[in-house]
Amino acid sequence: MTKAVIFDLDGTLLNTIDDLSNSVNYVLKKHNYPTFSVEEYKYKVGNGMKKLIERALPKSEKSEEKVEEILAEFMVYYSEHKTDNTAPYKDIETLLITLKQKGIKTAVLTNKAHESAKPLISKYFPELFDVVCGQKQGVPTKPDPTSVFEVMKELDVSADECLYLGDSGVDMQTAENANIFAIGVLWGFRKADELEQNGAKAIIKQPLELLSFIKE
Repeated sequence: MTKAVIFDLDGTLLNTIDDLSNSVNYVLKKHNYPTFSVEEYKYKVGNGMKKLIERALPKSEKSEEKVEEILAEFMVYYSEHKTDNTAPYKDIETLLITLKQKGIKTAVLTNKAHESAKPLISKYFPELFDVVCGQKQGVPTKPDPTSVFEVMKELDVSADECLYLGDSGVDMQTAENANIFAIGVLWGFRKADELEQNGAKAIIKQPLELLSFIKE
């Protein structure tokens, strides 16, 4: 029986790529570093904000001190601009409401910083999630399953009572590491082959297709 669905955030619930791209590019320009296109950023996100900055910086500028400096500037700018162009994907809200009506618990598990994730969920999906878990200091990022286990404990569910929904290889690896059924989505930032190669047990093209995987 399915008792809970755990969702990735960026590329799964919300299309955040324009605001992430604009915010990183703003800081890169400020330091006279090369910038990147939105398409290129789709392959730089997914492993947390620090890793995003590392991937965006020129090779000669990837020292720990520089990464931390640019990350801090990015976080300030992004916190003010994270909702400029961000929006939920079509039918996501309908899916969440339907799950709630069925009595199925929902959680967000993201490598996005917790202080950025929490307000985004509050703004776009008020009262639709039981748990929101963003990246926190001292907790390993996905695909490490530590945070998944924390979420499952909070939801009071076991791995075989969960589904995990995400748009990247990292998400599929996370689900596999936690022994949860992994569903890849095609409306996000990555392609089907990446999802399949990283352990997707199923792939869906539209949010409401998830409902066919709910075990009553």
